Amino acid sequence: MSNPKKILLVTRPIAPPWDEASKNFAFSLAKDLVSNENLELHLMTNGAVAELPQGIIQEHVYTHSENDFGFSQKIRSLLFQIMTRSQFDIAHFVFTPTKLNSFIIKKFIQNEKTKTIQTVATLREDMFSDAELKNLMFADLVITYSTYAQEKLKDLGIVNVARVYPGIDLENYRAKQTRQLFPAYNASDFVINFAGEYTRLGAMDDVIDAFIQISQKIPNAKLSMAVRVKNEKDASKKKEVIEKLKQSDVLEKVVFHDDGRFNMADIYNFCDVSLFPVQNMRGKFDVPLVVVEAMACEKPVIVSNLPILKEFASDTNSITIEQGNVAQLVDAILDLYNNPEKRTLLGKGGRKFCEKNFDIKKVASIYEKIYFEL
Repeated sequence: MSNPKKILLVTRPIAPPWDEASKNFAFSLAKDLVSNENLELHLMTNGAVAELPQGIIQEHVYTHSENDFGFSQKIRSLLFQIMTRSQFDIAHFVFTPTKLNSFIIKKFIQNEKTKTIQTVATLREDMFSDAELKNLMFADLVITYSTYAQEKLKDLGIVNVARVYPGIDLENYRAKQTRQLFPAYNASDFVINFAGEYTRLGAMDDVIDAFIQISQKIPNAKLSMAVRVKNEKDASKKKEVIEKLKQSDVLEKVVFHDDGRFNMADIYNFCDVSLFPVQNMRGKFDVPLVVVEAMACEKPVIVSNLPILKEFASDTNSITIEQGNVAQLVDAILDLYNNPEKRTLLGKGGRKFCEKNFDIKKVASIYEKIYFEL
């Protein structure tokens, strides 16, 4: 038998908490490919990670895992890649490219022996010109999360580009009873979940304003805030949100889940409705996994009408509202509250859509084929 292909997945620390989409994807991908004896998978961790199967080789690159990927950890990643630059058959980069990291990879890490793959979750068109975007792409194969991004790169002259949707673990993200695990919620509560961001995406104020109105119309409504506090701006915004909820006398109806000590599938499953009414997608994956994961758990989702979201949001799996329109958001929530059959129908439609497009087992098979063909 020939020697197995050595694959290095270049990521943030593959370690708990499992609250960062790119490393979670790499984690799931590696677990699904580990049984292939013709692949030798190397993951960059911060020490022994018990959740990883024994067949995966853990490279102890980092010293810790944190929300904001710190400078010292970036240096450790860079040094490891330089020191091992010709030891792998394929280096698979799973992060958003920047001018600096693309330059460093081109200048110091790329080599004739190692083929390269970039999985690009989003194109930062708000930050880069077309010429700059083209220059960020360095790999032998560029993989995008959306058809929109794929066509954009093709228009820029990048010919070695393919679209592969991100995969999620449908055995974890599935419908199940979890409300009993969270004492803050009663069985009779109508729970609305928001798993967005505090300061980016432009949704936080709309969600809070909508919930204040909803709480007056649905006495048993509660708001689940599964939103990470990633920096000082987020912490400041959270204080502002709490003060606004206090002034509206609804703070006791809001539960904050922001310590990372939970399985997001459990969060989605105790809610009745999941929200993603963003006004922009700057810095977010083209396919926001918080939407797809909620769909996989058979939860109805309310999204905004941004063009990028139309690629996967449809009348069969979600409700679409005008971005920034709080009145429409309130109406959509009330519609779902008053129509449990509609909630069920949309949930079933979302699950079916995820099984077709986002099953990590199917996605892993696509990457497996790519690894052997490259």
